[in-house]
Amino acid sequence: MIKTIAVMGSTGSIGRQTLDVANANPDKIKIAALAANTNDELLEQQIRIFNPDIAAIFDREAAKRLNARYRGKTEILSGEEGLLAVATHNKIDTLVAAVSGYAGLRSTLAAVENKKNIALANKETLVAAGRLFMEAVKRNDVSLLPVDSEHSAIFQALNGERYEEVKRLLITASGGPFRGKQRSDLENVSLDQCLKHPKWSMGKKITVDSATLANKGLEVIEAHWLFGIDYDKIEVVVHPQSIVHSLVEFKDGSVIAQMGLTDMKLPIQYALSFPKRWDNAFGQLDLVKASPLTFEQPDVLTFPLLNLAVECGKNGGTAPCAFNAANEEAVYAFLAGKIRFLDISAVVSKTLDMHVNINNPTIDDIECIDKESRINARIAIKKMN
Repeated sequence: MIKTIAVMGSTGSIGRQTLDVANANPDKIKIAALAANTNDELLEQQIRIFNPDIAAIFDREAAKRLNARYRGKTEILSGEEGLLAVATHNKIDTLVAAVSGYAGLRSTLAAVENKKNIALANKETLVAAGRLFMEAVKRNDVSLLPVDSEHSAIFQALNGERYEEVKRLLITASGGPFRGKQRSDLENVSLDQCLKHPKWSMGKKITVDSATLANKGLEVIEAHWLFGIDYDKIEVVVHPQSIVHSLVEFKDGSVIAQMGLTDMKLPIQYALSFPKRWDNAFGQLDLVKASPLTFEQPDVLTFPLLNLAVECGKNGGTAPCAFNAANEEAVYAFLAGKIRFLDISAVVSKTLDMHVNINNPTIDDIECIDKESRINARIAIKKMN
């Protein structure tokens, strides 16, 4: 049976790799809808290759440019309403939610409410609105499969196991480009240094998050919601080789690890093929060449955002939303050259100091806190200049 999908964020790193998976499995995947942010030229190329029913681009000026050039059967939409049309398209059974950041929340939630299965690469959806989102998934009886390599690994390791027998989830981290450095070594690191990830090829925002270890904090929160495991049973371990994507330890002492190449196409394909496993067109792991495999504790003094994110997760309510909003604003400011690398954690900390937590928030509460936290983060950034 062919799976008919929409790809939100099709011009980003995960979106492009999802289309690579579709290209490798033309008899199993049909692309019915695509959505992008601003890259109209790449979206046009994708439209011409996959011929979806509809395609949306959030930026209205980019949409005008695309409409002026494109003469084909695909309907071109724009703005928030265009993204929602893609996410809820009546011909799709699965949405690949690959939009970066908080911007993916509304469309992904709309897809769930319209009974679409979700292959989730947008961790911010669960970070900002975990309780609301998981309630919607349960209420609408849709499947939610993780695309992040770490959560895909945990999902695979837990398959067929009893969750009450889990002792710990162990989320692996490469350590990023600054592993082994002290804070004094990071005073004047450049953006180029930050974006040179030792193992993964990713978008700029997530690469910076990997360098600060904020990404691992977000992944702990995501794991809590995906698997219903208490925060006290979720740990991060640094694994520089990035071969073991995560592990599950059981109460009898057994540890199950999922291993594979550092290639996001593998967990993307698994999220789309589950419960089956399709042939792999992207390469196989050679354990001899991969060895040795090492593990170490994360340095939370040099990289405080890991523990700060986990603390927000434990506090619950709107605290994770405030963390995410502040971190996004700080990372974008760093990417724009407005603040230094170490200022990212300072901006997040100052923003959280101003946050008043709301327990059991509504979607409107979450929207309000997201906007408020971004304003407070921008104020903190201005004061640093």
